[in-house]
Amino acid sequence: MAKEFKITSLRLADLEKELNYLKTTREREIAAMIAEARSYGDLSENSEYDAAKNEQAKLYGRIAEIEDVLSHAVIIEDENEASGLVGLGCTVTVENEKGEKISYKITGSQEANPMEYKLSDDSPFGRAVVGKAIGDTFNVNAPSGSYTMKVVDIVREG
Repeated sequence: MAKEFKITSLRLADLEKELNYLKTTREREIAAMIAEARSYGDLSENSEYDAAKNEQAKLYGRIAEIEDVLSHAVIIEDENEASGLVGLGCTVTVENEKGEKISYKITGSQEANPMEYKLSDDSPFGRAVVGKAIGDTFNVNAPSGSYTMKVVDIVREG
């Protein structure tokens, strides 16, 4: 089966914008850096040329990565939206056994960033919470152990 990247339409637009920037503005900037470095003469001991070629390699790597994501992107149309259940693209507030509340945005794997409280629907937490309603309790089987949470609120973007 071909790999799929679940992303929101907002993330898709961001990636398309970044790809356009990289293929136009950034590519021209790097080409100019290479041309300038070439003008310095001997390429065998030219650190500016090496640095510019490294930048070019990073650029092409990032372009290939974005093109791969875009070619395998599956736009998330949240099937739980109408039912009021937790699903992709929503922010869910949960409460732990100690009564502490925390909010997470449920995303596809491409957008996940735990440091920004964005968790993938493929994570242990994501798998456990998707499809739950306000008031539901659920168990998360995390690598660090199992714990119980309760859904307090569900907020949808837009």
